[in-house]
This record gives sequence, structure tokens and C-alpha cells, in this order.
Amino acid sequence: MSFLAPLFLFGALAIALPIVFHLVRRSSKENIPFSSLMFLHPTPPRVTRRNRLEHIFLLLLRCLVIGLLAIGFARPFLQKPMSFNPPSERGRRIILLVDTSASMRREGVWPAALAKAEELLNSVSTADQVAVLTFDRQVHSLVSFDQWASIGQSERAALTAGRLREVKPTWANTHVGNAMIAAAEAFTEADKQDQNLGPRRIVLISDLQEGSRLDGLQGYDWPRGIEVQLERIQTERPTNAGLQWVMDADDSAKVDADASSRIRVSNSPNARREQFQLRWEGVSGTTPVDIYVPPGQSRIVQAPTLPPGATGEHLVLRGDDDDFDNAAYIVQPKAEQVTVLFLGDESEKDPTQPFYYLKRGFQQTRRQVVHLSAHPASAALPPDELNSARLLIATDRLPENQVNAVQTFLDNGGTALFIMKNTAMAETIGRCAGTGALTAKDIVATNYAMFGLIDFEHPLFAAFADPRYNDFTKIHFWKYRRFETGNLPGARLLARFDNGDAAFVEIPRGKGRLLVLTSGWQPADSQLALSSKFVPLLYAMLDLAGGIRAQVAQFHVGDPVDLASALVSTVAQSIAVVKPDGQQIKLEPGEMRFSQTDIPGIYSVIAGGTPIRFAVNLDATESRTAPLSIDELERLGIPLKPREIELAKQIEQRRVLQNAELENQQKLWRWLTVAALVLLLMETWVAGWLTRRTTMPAEGTT
Repeated sequence: MSFLAPLFLFGALAIALPIVFHLVRRSSKENIPFSSLMFLHPTPPRVTRRNRLEHIFLLLLRCLVIGLLAIGFARPFLQKPMSFNPPSERGRRIILLVDTSASMRREGVWPAALAKAEELLNSVSTADQVAVLTFDRQVHSLVSFDQWASIGQSERAALTAGRLREVKPTWANTHVGNAMIAAAEAFTEADKQDQNLGPRRIVLISDLQEGSRLDGLQGYDWPRGIEVQLERIQTERPTNAGLQWVMDADDSAKVDADASSRIRVSNSPNARREQFQLRWEGVSGTTPVDIYVPPGQSRIVQAPTLPPGATGEHLVLRGDDDDFDNAAYIVQPKAEQVTVLFLGDESEKDPTQPFYYLKRGFQQTRRQVVHLSAHPASAALPPDELNSARLLIATDRLPENQVNAVQTFLDNGGTALFIMKNTAMAETIGRCAGTGALTAKDIVATNYAMFGLIDFEHPLFAAFADPRYNDFTKIHFWKYRRFETGNLPGARLLARFDNGDAAFVEIPRGKGRLLVLTSGWQPADSQLALSSKFVPLLYAMLDLAGGIRAQVAQFHVGDPVDLASALVSTVAQSIAVVKPDGQQIKLEPGEMRFSQTDIPGIYSVIAGGTPIRFAVNLDATESRTAPLSIDELERLGIPLKPREIELAKQIEQRRVLQNAELENQQKLWRWLTVAALVLLLMETWVAGWLTRRTTMPAEGTT
């Protein structure tokens, strides 16, 4: 028998009260008959103490009443075993998610993960169905439900564990979010094929480091009935420090070897080491740099100084417990040489001419070096310069031979900018556009003209589309040239003046385009060269002409590399990529995307000329090896399996609810109360009978 409120049993101690009252009581002496007492004064009878129990049956009745009341208030019930949900006839469906990211390369972590996976595989029953998925930044299926079902029952665990032992950790970063969503969707696919599913569980075997990506889990609608069990793998060596390059912006003016020599070294919050050392690998004559990094902090330092003429591409960090992330590779990007042709009879020292501002508008940056090649308007253009030029700018009327050269340049996909600083340019524009000679008229603004309508959807002005940068009203134009654009086939007005006249026109020609600015940017015509919009507009035209190429230099493991942006010509080229381990991969004809960046190091692209080299480094998030908080996963709504303490609380709560239900069904306290009332009636009758028998008055007594 069990009790719902056992503390009321202490009320049974009140049984001692009747016993004490029976032991300690006062009674009068015996009455002695005597003759007439009429002449004597009455006196109270003398009493004496009695220390022996009398009326045992009455005492037992009183004790039973108190005991039954105490037991009744304790709400007794007859205990029954707890009933659990019956197991599904089809057993459980389990998906093992095994982390194979770079952080699992830490000492002792991967063997512990394999041991945990084998333990779980050996614990499944014959009715269970198991699938095994491995993940880093991508999810890979190792054993599916169908493959598990096709293996003999006695060999399933052993064969699956054998396949898992053949897997090694990769160098990619950890994407827990993608992996868990993929596992949940695998259950959804199984639901479509078989509706009679048993319990479903995702078992995540991972170090669950702080750098794990959880994208996609926020707000994800988890299918019902899925439970996630976490099996965290921990290392005995908590210290982990990592390093990464701190790259300058592409528009930085630094173009020397020290442009990207700054290094960020970060230390884990639970680290036991604080002193580290940076050194170049494979470079003699360099002095290592000592670094002090407290736990949980990071420091940015300069890389060790290289000897004159030496080039460093492999930097290592010493003093760390785990060295999987202690290497960084770099290929200093070479500034691209961009040729811009200028046709005009102007001096670069004359501030009243457009060429003066054009010369100062293009700056030498880490990303490209713009070479402005100036030629007189009447001089013949060198064919090699014309073929290599990305942008052609003209400010004077061109002779026939120059017009033919410009037309060929446009037909081959080039971009030309004609600045109408006088009306004579209209004839050259018409002939280059293929419509014959045009005429133009000088327009002098009464006060000044402004850009009234700008096509911000065009790539030339797309960079200014943001409301913070699209104000062109501060650029005043004193004079411009008006010409008729209706006769130009395919002409597109990119900008108009506030009176509706054309300000910026794009004219297609062959594979290229001809841009026409109807006013000059020199101070006599406008304030454009003095505006903050001038330099961005020049680089927008250079970008439109294909003069700004993407830099192929630094990537992370797993990042795809677009080789088309780095190769000058891809026609009839055989492209091969040499990986850091020496493996050579030949790309299919026309394939310009290389995605096998699976190990850190220096890669080389061989395409018939000078090899193009780029570096692939470990993602910096893998260095954040501090344990991820379980509360963070719960906040994202992941249906985690209850922890041991919470599970014990749930079992206890369920037991209490079941006990209350049993007590409410049995209601033994009612019978105990009825029995107590019956005994109380008996006790009353017995006490009255004994009182009447012992208190009969004797004759002659007072």
C-alpha cells in the first residue's frame, strides 16, 4: 500500500494520548457504608493515583479510531506498475548524423566519435531501421534505410561500422543546420513511402563546437514525432588557437608584398596556453614573432618580416595543442594591368582640358593598375594597344582612319566614351555609330543645367541607386551640346538634363557600345570633374567595359572558383588544376568552374600560359572549438531528447499523476472514514456502559 500524502501518517502519534490518559488518571477510594451521617459535615472524597491500564478494549477502540483517521487523511491506494506506451511493431527509425568537419581532426575526437557510433549501432534491435549520414558543409549519405534493410540482420552493425571507419574527417567547416534539416527531410521521404512508422530519432555525433553554422534552423517547421539525441564528443586538450589573414580592401593603395601581411590569431575561451609563435614555413633567415593571446581573445599582428627577395606563402602557428588549424596560405594578388586609350590633342598638365582630370581620376590600387595611353586624334593607333585596351575615350574629332579603327574596336566588343566638348564631335559620333554625320548645337544654360532623369537600372548608374548616393543635383552644367538621338538605332538615354535634353547616351554597335556625354567635365563646361561622383563614374565605365576582373587569390575549403574571370582567353584552351598534394585535375572543355577545393594549400591553374595560383585556407569558424551551448539549440526549436535530469523529472511527474489517478479511482479513505465512525460509535457505547457500571451510588455515601 502506498500513500498520496504520507505526512499525515504522523497524526498516528496521537494514539499515545489515550494510552497516557488511561495510565495517568485520578479515582476515588472505595465507599464504606456507615450509619447515620446527618450530624456530620459533607467532605469531598479523597482520590488516589492509579498507574495500571484498565478497560483495554476501550483503549484499543480509541487507538484504532485515531489510526484509521491518520491513514485516511494520508490517502492510501494500492500501487500498480507504471504503464508505458507499447512499442511500435515496426521498431524505431534512427538516423546517425556523424560530423566529419575539420574540427573533428583534433586529437582523440574522431576515434571517440567512431566508438560512440559503433556503440549505438550495436545497441539497436533487429526491428530498428538505421541510416547513416556524414556531414561537414555538405551532407553525404553513407548508408540509407534501404541499404540497411538489404543487409543481413546479424551483419548490419558490423558492415555499417566498417564503412564508417573508412571515412576520414575533411577540411570543410561544420554546417549543423543543413545536416539536421536533411535528416528531418529524409524521415519525410520515408513517411511518403511507408506510413506505418515507429518512433523516429536523429542521433547527432559531433564535437558541437561554437563555430558550427546553424543557418536554417530558426523557424524550421519540424515534422511531428522526431526526437534529436545529442552525443557530444569532447577532447582532453582544450587549448586551440587559430590564425587567418586580414585582407585589405580591393581599392587599397597598397600594391607591395606587405599589403596583406596582417594576421589575426584567436585563442579558445577554455585555453590553458597563452604564448604562441608565428613563423614562415620553408623560408630561411626569418625571425619568428612571439604572440601573447589570452583565453577567449584575439590579436592582430604583422607577419614575420621576410628577407629581401624572399616570398612567403605558408605561415604556421606554434605552441598550440591542436595543429589542424595552425597553417595559413596566401598568394599575393598581382595588380591587373588595365589599358585605357585616350584620343585627343590635350596636355595632361592643362587643368582646362578633360584629360587633366582623367589622368588623376584613375588611381593605382591593389586590384588594378590603370595605364592611360594617350594618342593624338590624328595619329594611327597601334594594333596591339587597340586589341588589349578595355576602354577607349575620345574628346576630339577623329579622322577617317581613326573612325575605322574605333568601329572595329566596337564591333569586337569594346566600349568607347566620346566626350562632346565641342559640336565637331557630333560628326565622329554619327560615323562611328554607322548612321552618317550628325549635327549638334551648343547650348548655354541660363543659370545652370542639372541631371533631371537618370536611369539607375543601367549598370553605369546602378552603384548610385541607393538613396544615400543618388543625388546629382549638386553637379551643375554651364553648357552642353544638343543633338538629335532619334536617328541613332537602339540608342538609350541614360541621363537627361532637367529640360529634357540628352545628357548621357548609350549607342550599341556590334558586340560593343558607344557612350556619349554631351558635356565636358572640365570646369568650363561643368562641375562633374570636381564632384564626388566623378571617380566612381569612371570606374563604373571601366567595369562596364570589362576592365575590372575578379581577383582569384584567396578562398576557403569547399568554395567554388570561377576561372573564367581570371583567364584572359578561354577559347580552345586545355585547363588543368594542380592541387597542393600534386594531384592534377583536367577540366572538361568549356568548364570554367572548379569546385574540388577540398584541402588547404596553394592551387595552380595551367591554361597554356603563366600558371595562375590561388590559396585555399581553412574556414576561421573551425577554430572556434569551445562547446556550443545546448540552450542555443533549444532556443532554435530543435526537438531535443530530454536530458537525464529532465527525464527523471518527467518520470517522477508521471508517477505522481498515476498515483493520484489510482487513489482517485480506489478512494480507500472513504472506507477508512466509515470504519473510524463505526469504531467511534462502539467506543461511545462501551465508555457509557463502563461509566454506568462503576458509578452506581452506594448507600450511605456522599
